[in-house]
Amino acid sequence: MSVSWWVWAILMLVIAAMLAVDLFLHRDNHVIGFREAAVWSGIWIAAGLLFGVVLLAWQGGEVAGTYYAGYLIEKALSIDNVFVFAMIFTYFAVPAAVQHKVLFWGVIGALLFRLVFIFVGAELLETFFWTAYVFGAFLIYTGYKMAFRHDEQTPPDRNPVVRLVRRVIPTDAKYHGDKFFTRIDGRRVATLLCVVLIAVEATDLIFAIDSVAAILAITTSTFLVWTANAFAILGLRSLYFCLAGLLRRFVHLHYGLAVLLAFAGAKLILSETPVGKLPIPVTLGVIVVTIAVSIAWSLRSTRGATSAATGHTPDDAGPSALSGTTAPPGRSSSKPHP
Repeated sequence: MSVSWWVWAILMLVIAAMLAVDLFLHRDNHVIGFREAAVWSGIWIAAGLLFGVVLLAWQGGEVAGTYYAGYLIEKALSIDNVFVFAMIFTYFAVPAAVQHKVLFWGVIGALLFRLVFIFVGAELLETFFWTAYVFGAFLIYTGYKMAFRHDEQTPPDRNPVVRLVRRVIPTDAKYHGDKFFTRIDGRRVATLLCVVLIAVEATDLIFAIDSVAAILAITTSTFLVWTANAFAILGLRSLYFCLAGLLRRFVHLHYGLAVLLAFAGAKLILSETPVGKLPIPVTLGVIVVTIAVSIAWSLRSTRGATSAATGHTPDDAGPSALSGTTAPPGRSSSKPHP
């Protein structure tokens, strides 16, 4: 699929405008509740689906179907990001009122990481056929780890990037409102909120590798890969606040995500064999069925649990539940030591 530079320019302007609107509406650092998060999640999902309709009218059904397959797999994988964000916020006891600021800059970092990986990955796949086997094996292994070693998590403050930054940049082990940097005794230092942002960005760097490799198994069109990633990631912040109080109910979702990663890996490997690329309808069907089954299985297994597993009502369930009392299944809820 060949796309003119001006189409890319318009797309980038649209994404920048959406981010600007999101930042403007949340400039007052208020706590985002379930209802507000649900409304914004609906808006972002509608935007992603509407772009597929634009592609349908512009490029036809095959291109639109490819986009939707990529969008769905990226949206599903972004839920695992939410689990990790919840773990990080719980571990560092991040105040609910400033969590959205960390996620906003985390989304921008995620978009930049994915943009780089998309062009590098697509070029490798187009230039070296054996790259498909490497990426495919990597995705299958990642799926295995997600299915059987999902609870093996490194504490956020032991992340190599976080530890390096704390050694290089003077850091104060306290929060100073929504500031990433402050001055103490005339010396400019990073706050604990900056450490949290670095932990989020470092974690998302790993997620970016997985997600980009997974969607490249569907298409190597940089435009489709980027738009599917962008529209899925744009709604990540709202998705977090929408699901923050419900994470305990998605106890089997990681099995579905593991299946999707393994399927993407197998699809990528098969594309370089006589079998060739699997039809888009088959890909879409596998993605939809896998997500639906894993969510239904999770909800059935946790039937009878409280609405948010935190004692909050549905309208109030939100990030405040993560201030040290809630952690995703298998994650630690301990606090960092100053």
